[in-house]
Amino acid sequence: MNTTAGDIKTLQITPALYEYLLDQAKPPTPVQRDLINRTHTLGGCAEMQVPHEQAAFLTLLTRLVNARWIVEVGTFTGYSTLAFALGLPPDGRVTTCDLSEEWMSIARDAWKRAGVDDRIEPRIGPAADTLRSLPEEPLIDLVFLDADKPGYETYWEELVPRVRPGGLLLADNVLYGGEAADPDATGNASAIRAFNDRVRADERVESVMLPIADGLTMARKR
Repeated sequence: MNTTAGDIKTLQITPALYEYLLDQAKPPTPVQRDLINRTHTLGGCAEMQVPHEQAAFLTLLTRLVNARWIVEVGTFTGYSTLAFALGLPPDGRVTTCDLSEEWMSIARDAWKRAGVDDRIEPRIGPAADTLRSLPEEPLIDLVFLDADKPGYETYWEELVPRVRPGGLLLADNVLYGGEAADPDATGNASAIRAFNDRVRADERVESVMLPIADGLTMARKR
């Protein structure tokens, strides 16, 4: 597809415009604000936390699809997990996977203080192993991938058959700082580019890539 400058409708986000965008979202709860601040103390890895406007979008999607079971790959300090849990009914659950007990302990504290820890099932260990151990029933309503980029294709293949028709699969960082658009991309960007191609060609889903934060793919199971 040949794109000209006039075809581009997505705005360049300035600090002022970003502040305005945030003002349109429901503000973080005190627990969410504390979790943002606690995560920032970890240093450079804090960039792995989803931004608040994306978290608000995840909560809304949870409610829109009437999700009761969500599977998340990549917990980090639990901000996205918390967003999902806040959108679930009291008997809903989020199964979330990570390798770090240190990060998970920060997450657990936040979930407990938010009063949603009973909706969250944390799993420590390789995500592929966790996904293979999931029961066949019930089917999953919503999936969120936000973990190691070379693993995305494996996680996708494990999860697509387990998602109900009409359910959603979300994948984060699909633009990878813009590097995914480069045909000569290497490393994580190359893995993301291959994953994006895989999703686009997957006839089991219909998908769209959105310029939210670092890029978010949203796919609906046919």
